[in-house]
Amino acid sequence: MESVIKLAKILVTSAWPYINVTPHLGNLVGSILSADIAARYYRLRGNEVLLVSGSDEHGTPIEVEAIKQGISPKELTDNNHAYVSELFRKWNISYDNYTRTESFVHKKFVQRLLMKIFENGYIFSKEIKMLYCNKDQRFLPDRFIEGTCPNCDYEKARGDQCDQCGKLLEPTNLIDPYCVLCKSSPIIKTTKHWFIDLSKLSNKLKTYLSENNNLPANAKNFSLNWIKEGLKPRAVTRDISWGIPAPFAGAENKTIYVWFEAVLGYISATIEYYKNIKEPEKWREFWFNKNAKTLYFVGKDNIPFHTIILPALLLASGEDYNLPWNVSATEFLQFKGEKASKSQRVGIWIDEALEMFPVDWWRFYLAATRPETKDSNFSWELFIDKINSDLNDTFGNFIHRTLKFINAKFDNKIPSPSNLSKNDNQLLAKIAESVEKLSLDFENFKFQSAANSLIGLSRIGNQYLNENEPWNLIKNEKRKAGNIFYVASQIVKAIAITSMPIMPNISQQICQILNLSQNKKSLCWEDALTPLDANHQINKSKPLFKKIDSNEKELENKLIMIRNRLS
Repeated sequence: MESVIKLAKILVTSAWPYINVTPHLGNLVGSILSADIAARYYRLRGNEVLLVSGSDEHGTPIEVEAIKQGISPKELTDNNHAYVSELFRKWNISYDNYTRTESFVHKKFVQRLLMKIFENGYIFSKEIKMLYCNKDQRFLPDRFIEGTCPNCDYEKARGDQCDQCGKLLEPTNLIDPYCVLCKSSPIIKTTKHWFIDLSKLSNKLKTYLSENNNLPANAKNFSLNWIKEGLKPRAVTRDISWGIPAPFAGAENKTIYVWFEAVLGYISATIEYYKNIKEPEKWREFWFNKNAKTLYFVGKDNIPFHTIILPALLLASGEDYNLPWNVSATEFLQFKGEKASKSQRVGIWIDEALEMFPVDWWRFYLAATRPETKDSNFSWELFIDKINSDLNDTFGNFIHRTLKFINAKFDNKIPSPSNLSKNDNQLLAKIAESVEKLSLDFENFKFQSAANSLIGLSRIGNQYLNENEPWNLIKNEKRKAGNIFYVASQIVKAIAITSMPIMPNISQQICQILNLSQNKKSLCWEDALTPLDANHQINKSKPLFKKIDSNEKELENKLIMIRNRLS
């Protein structure tokens, strides 16, 4: 993947979370946290970055959950949007605009773009047969219907997509379908819907996918195989009341299918952001300027919506929108080998996690175990090891022992270097190599490698101190001891800057101890290799972490108590 360091404008997006429930850790790591890490990195590099997303409030999942709770969809989404927005702030997700699909700007943009596509001849209407529940007196699109997947035999496939094989489905494709509300078998009735003819866009989509060398192999191959199998028209409208009203003549009682409007939210969120700051035309610089790049962070089940559906909508509009430059799709984070399920007490939800441990502990663990090439499995054993061994014993220990020694033996001042040894200079060169590797990890979205490289950098520092034993040298060779702590302090500064994308709170704490905030208002990536001056005054060091002294069973019991209280 080519570097984007020198680009002026980068739009970073995360898949819009369904707001029918609170997200769990798997939802967070695949899109939201990954997008935040990327956005923070590129801001450090001096790029103009915009991070946008929002609550996906429409569609059948919301309506189903609202019916179960006996409240209106609007009441459900108002409450959940406010709650989840605050949780994202607590997770330090640095959104420039976290909005919602109930936004006036979003609704109007979606209606306008779909009418443009209709006028361009890509949307048509026809009568079709749909599943209908006589008992509930409603058509059963998407999440209102479940059954057996005709492709992989998964017994709980939804009416819009199979969770197991990822195939998009139509409700009538399901084997032995049933209504999720009353469990009765549906009948078939005729209804009229509006469709986008994706087959007309096959060649343009194939060209886009084939020529985009920035797309990872999993996203590109999956999407090209879809096109090879033959794209078919997909319904843009649904027979439900909750959603954006369809703008087509004769579709007065229809709403827009959630996936055809939610993916357009990346554009509407950009428009809304610049409208709010009184620069209403600047959004175009991210969506039409060919030097700008758009980065999408999603779970693997969302690949086709970002590599097929969204590009198709943008191409069909006839306007020269920037198509997705990169779609970084993670595999799944599982719990005990299973998908997250709150009812079955499988998984950890993001509000529960924050009740247990500090946010940066979680951010580091999720980055260090990010499921980048295969599904990963959460375990308390691995979490404890990552915090105790990596963060406390290695990362935190190196930083605290270095700065505490400078506090005690050098009057809180960075020692002045004098005749650095060959070994000292080699280590300074190694710091530069490590920082360069970290930058490549971040640019290639290898956040697992980046997190572990941070630990590797602190491990180098610990090894350097252990080999040179400056606590012994200080007695008779204070100059040599000073050189060692001068070099070690440069490692600490490099860590302080390069850890910002993953652990912003910890990074800030280190910067405060190093007294960097007073010297420079806005730190940047290049500061990682700008040496701390001799005699630079630092503040009193304090431990950054503490060990987890609970075992797996105790942590599991604590989680259960927290879940019961939050429920």
